Amino acid sequence: MRQDRLKNPHPWTYEIPLAIAATLLLAAVLGVHAGRAVANFFAGGGWGWPPATELFTSLPGLLRGDAGAGLTNAGDLAGPGALATWVLITGTLSLLGWLVASVVAYRRWGPGRLRGMASRSEAAALLGLPRLRKHRAIIRPDLHGKAAQ
Repeated sequence: MRQDRLKNPHPWTYEIPLAIAATLLLAAVLGVHAGRAVANFFAGGGWGWPPATELFTSLPGLLRGDAGAGLTNAGDLAGPGALATWVLITGTLSLLGWLVASVVAYRRWGPGRLRGMASRSEAAALLGLPRLRKHRAIIRPDLHGKAAQ
C-alpha cells in the first residue's frame, strides 16, 4: 500500500469518473436540444433554444416527440419523425466529436505519453541544427560512434 503511494501520489478516486459521466450527460442533453433546434429550423420555425431553467425539465417532452417542449415562442414545429431523425444525427455527431477529443487527450496526457522527451522539431528549435550535427556523437553514440578527438 505504501509503495503504491510512493509511485502514484494521486490515486484514482470517484471524482474523475464522476466528472466524465457528468460531462457526457450534459453533452447528450445539449445534443438533444441541438437536434430539436435543427429540426425546427428546417421545418420553418427558426432556431429555438430553451432557457437555462428549461434545459433538463423539457427533456421528457422532447423525447416523447414534442418539438415545442420548453420553448417560449415556438413557431412552426417539426414533426416527431423529423425530430427523432435530427436528434439521432446530432447525437451521433456529438458522440463522434467527444470520441475524437477523448482519443486526442488520451494520446496527449494518457499513460502512454512520452515523459521528458523532446520531439525532433522541439530539439531542432531549441538547440539548432548545426549544434545538433556537431554533437551528434554525444547525443546518439549508438548511431554516430565516438567523436574525433
